[in-house]
Amino acid sequence: MITVSDKAKERILELKKEEGRMEQENIRVSVKGGGCSGLMYELGFDAQLAESDHVFEDKGVKILVDKKSLLYLVGTTLEFSDGLNGKGFQFVNPNASRTCGCGESFSV
Repeated sequence: MITVSDKAKERILELKKEEGRMEQENIRVSVKGGGCSGLMYELGFDAQLAESDHVFEDKGVKILVDKKSLLYLVGTTLEFSDGLNGKGFQFVNPNASRTCGCGESFSV
């Protein structure tokens, strides 16, 4: 399961409105090879549901995750920060054994 913090939900809804996204567009979270720690998170809007996707819903936000990425993301919380130490979405991933300084890549 992937959960969404209240601040992340608010920001997702704001972005949907700002970008003129359709109601049926969901959040897609995936993991790709790369970054300074070996794996990188990808986050975006997607209206397409693949046969192998897992769908999670938390606080009214639907999250699509492909089968391969799910192995790395189970138990993750999507957060949003707009503080002085950085602004943007952050992944709190209990499966990550190491993360880079920018928080955009990790290893298991």
